[in-house]
Amino acid sequence: MQTEFLTESRIAFFTMEIALRDEIPTYAGGLGILAGDTVRSAADLDVPLVAVSLISRAGYFRQEIDAQGRQLEHDESWSPQRFARPLEAKVAIPIEGREVWVRSWLYVVEGLRRHREPVILLDTDLHENRPEDRRITHQLYGGDDAYRLKQEMVLGIGGVRMLHALGFEIRRYHLNEGHSALLALELLRRFARSAQEAGSGSVYDVPRVRQLCNFTTHTPIEAGHDQFDYDLVQRVMGDVVDIGELKLVAGEQRLNMTRLALTLSEYVNGVSQKHAEVSQRSFPGFRIHAVANGVHASTWTSASFVRLYDARLPSWRYEPELLSRVIDQVPDEVLWEAHQSAKRTLVERVKSVTGVELKLDVPILAFARRMTAYKRPDLLFSDMRRLERIARSAPFQVVMAGKAHPHDQTGKQLIETLSRHGRELAGLIPVVFLPNYGMQIALEAVAGADVWLNTPLRPLEASGTSGMKAAFNGVPSLSVLDGWWIEGCIEGVTGWAIGDSSPLSERNDAEALYSKLESKVLPLYGSGVHAWAPVMKGAIGKNAAYFNSHRMMRRYAIEAYIR
Repeated sequence: MQTEFLTESRIAFFTMEIALRDEIPTYAGGLGILAGDTVRSAADLDVPLVAVSLISRAGYFRQEIDAQGRQLEHDESWSPQRFARPLEAKVAIPIEGREVWVRSWLYVVEGLRRHREPVILLDTDLHENRPEDRRITHQLYGGDDAYRLKQEMVLGIGGVRMLHALGFEIRRYHLNEGHSALLALELLRRFARSAQEAGSGSVYDVPRVRQLCNFTTHTPIEAGHDQFDYDLVQRVMGDVVDIGELKLVAGEQRLNMTRLALTLSEYVNGVSQKHAEVSQRSFPGFRIHAVANGVHASTWTSASFVRLYDARLPSWRYEPELLSRVIDQVPDEVLWEAHQSAKRTLVERVKSVTGVELKLDVPILAFARRMTAYKRPDLLFSDMRRLERIARSAPFQVVMAGKAHPHDQTGKQLIETLSRHGRELAGLIPVVFLPNYGMQIALEAVAGADVWLNTPLRPLEASGTSGMKAAFNGVPSLSVLDGWWIEGCIEGVTGWAIGDSSPLSERNDAEALYSKLESKVLPLYGSGVHAWAPVMKGAIGKNAAYFNSHRMMRRYAIEAYIR
């Protein structure tokens, strides 16, 4: 291990997935993207962090869309040695009564001022292990409950042991979602007191572990909180921790990873104000803070806008909040040309992938995110005749992208539905679906779109970050009031709301979407650059300036890490 990373104590940031670069498929979606942005901001701000994740040798999956719009999944294997280097330390963890050996790879994230952050990627593909154990760290979010539990043992238990073996001094552990909650069990075991010291109480030093742990929960959706039957836990985990004690901190009926993380963490936060409120109602016995997510400015700003910002505010990468002070001074034509440059890149991508040639002078509505039912990617197509009438009056184009989990049949059906709608609208509304959504396509989409569309069911969008990325590129959002958009929406200034924040308005969301498109968004775009530029400036000056990961990291450092 390089000694440069061992000279000071660090925050250990544990995450099941992490987006390091487009060519490294160790992420599936927004959770991994956020994890990568967290580490990138830590590197920029010189916050001493060490990230821990899985090597995910087979990645998530490479997505192909066939002629009928069906999602086909392919292996996305990658070679760790291209981007990381193996470390010598190995640790063992007990799985199903046998020792499973874990090694690690070092990937280094370098900040803008050359500060470096280590990322430790855990790997069980070792000759010492059985074939089935070598595959534990192959597929991200693959397999059954037993496979998932084994992965989470490697991440949580193996991760803590690996950091210790490598010589890291850890001042605090940050659990990025409940997948890593088993690290708290390893800390309980590590700090177990003798029966004599504990007296008649627990042998585990719960207060000490709580003092060391922070937990960020990212979803209000029940399926997003991993739970395991205790019969499975006993079979797979054995006596890592006493089951009776485990039930006290993780739930009586099943091992609930979210409850385990909540119980054993001193500082807990949701990822938007609304999400914190929803989580507080779901877990009333815990205090849940709100730290709104943010995105990494340098990563999610297109080349043309980087040049624009560099010319007027060289320090914007370190202090994105200062964009609010200069953006109104940028001439409308200069802002528009930066956007048109990014739009040309997206248009070229669409043509090269789909053969469809979009027009630069026609607005592009973009929807790109995980394809699952609660995101409602099909809301735009709820009333095809209405949509056609709007397009005849004010033409527009649609770009969509996103992966459905291989086991999510509803999500996969939605992709087929979107493809069918695209065929039905051919000749009037160009609708294209870009396959294999990843970091590069995401950057091109958030920068090249004219309007960023988001239509989740309330209150299931914990935060959402794609609209934040769009804001750095002067792209306003047209979104349901949920997650971050409740805080970010200033009607007609940073974008537009679809309906209101009441769950009862869901039945009217399609009508609200059509009405806003027809009466506000498309007419404003059609009024020319000087009419449209103010809302672009609003997105940058009021949203990008605030919803960035530098502000988020500073909040974590002050409120969670320094305690």
